Amino acid sequence: MLWLALHFPLLPLEALPLRQSPSAVVARGRIQVGDSEATAAGVSAGQKLSTALGLQPGLAVFERDETREIKALESLACWAGRFTPTVSLAPPDVLLLEIGGCLRLFGGVQVIVEAVLAGCAEQSYSTNWTVALTPLGASWLARGGCAGIYIETSDMQTALAALPCAIHGWSDEVVDRLESFGLKRLADLRKLPGAGLRRRIGNRPMDDLLRAWGDLPDPQKPYVFPESFAIDLELPARVEHAEALAFAGQRLFASLAGWLYGRQLLLRRCTLHLKYDDEMQTPLVLSFAEPSADEGRFMRLLREHLARLQLKAPVEALRLQANELLDKPGASTHLFEQAPDGEGALACLERLRARLGEGAVLALSQTADYRPECATLQHEVDTNAAYSFPPAFSISQHRPLWLLPRPQALVESAGSPQWHGPLKLLSRAERLESGWWDEGESGATGDVRRDYFVARNPLGQWAWIFRDAQGWFLHGLFA
Repeated sequence: MLWLALHFPLLPLEALPLRQSPSAVVARGRIQVGDSEATAAGVSAGQKLSTALGLQPGLAVFERDETREIKALESLACWAGRFTPTVSLAPPDVLLLEIGGCLRLFGGVQVIVEAVLAGCAEQSYSTNWTVALTPLGASWLARGGCAGIYIETSDMQTALAALPCAIHGWSDEVVDRLESFGLKRLADLRKLPGAGLRRRIGNRPMDDLLRAWGDLPDPQKPYVFPESFAIDLELPARVEHAEALAFAGQRLFASLAGWLYGRQLLLRRCTLHLKYDDEMQTPLVLSFAEPSADEGRFMRLLREHLARLQLKAPVEALRLQANELLDKPGASTHLFEQAPDGEGALACLERLRARLGEGAVLALSQTADYRPECATLQHEVDTNAAYSFPPAFSISQHRPLWLLPRPQALVESAGSPQWHGPLKLLSRAERLESGWWDEGESGATGDVRRDYFVARNPLGQWAWIFRDAQGWFLHGLFA
């Protein structure tokens, strides 16, 4: 097994909304963590609050909220589901990904690490990382800032040996006792007899040491992806323009995409709730022409919706909920490398819907009526349905797809219809006599008696014209 440990050193701060720089998180009157500006002023973990304020009078202070930290870590676990199905939480600020079984899928350890770190950066999380053979060893090295890939046991143990004895999770009493023994590094601790150390510092530190070195098994409790997906995000500042919500939405959709991969599901429809300060909210429904688990596709559709959305009031929080889900079907990979697919017609369709409105993108189906005005029917596009026409009804193949809203009267000269010059008839007459059943009804086409022709003018334009008792008319154009 191969473990990628992600340590989020600023998670207590980055999990909080509505914060400004310089800022720090405190617990029991002492600094837990500060941002880069606070650190540059000399604020450090363990300081008294009064000392930190003396160093940085403008320091914004927040009480530590462990509930938010756990929610943020769980959101990251959902996001990590796109890389591996085996994810474990190591509270309060470490995420463990077992990537040994996914190396061939992604093309190697380095590729996975780069993709994971890029995803963390996109979500604005500060990250330390390490790849090692044991989960505890990877966690210790990541906390110690020892970024690297240790796929050989000897390399991992050498890196662990150089770590100081002040290990996260060991009590202050244990650390103080080790310092009193003159032990500075874990290498020094490993040299001493284990039985004597157990009597002096207890069983847990010694068992941890053996698990980190790989001498004891260290099974991890896997993170169980929730049955349904609904996640909230409070914004760091009130947003007054809809397009500015795309950045915050990316963190939500990143978690959603990872959750879909982890659960082997596809998304058909989701709702992004925009919450205002007066407890009112606006639901923004995103419907996909075909089920998908692609974060990039989610974000493209979201930006199309936000570009035409007018906010009723400043938005303070977002909630993303997956409404309609489908099981992901199995698929075989190609034997030989294939060219990457383009966006596709369905993805283009859903973006057009978002940009132009639901009622602006329609499909045409055929109806059993010979009159051109009545032969087609507009309807919403349903990608789940396969539209078929009555087998007993068919229309001429010489009809154009583009009909004018109303037939346009043509001038006749020397017995020939004129449209940008004299029209030359290219086909025999197609006689239509139909519609007697709705003759006299309001808004109906009524009974028609026409002879249709395909014609061409001197400019090379092809037209569909007819003649009836009133004269010649232009009814459609060929592409």
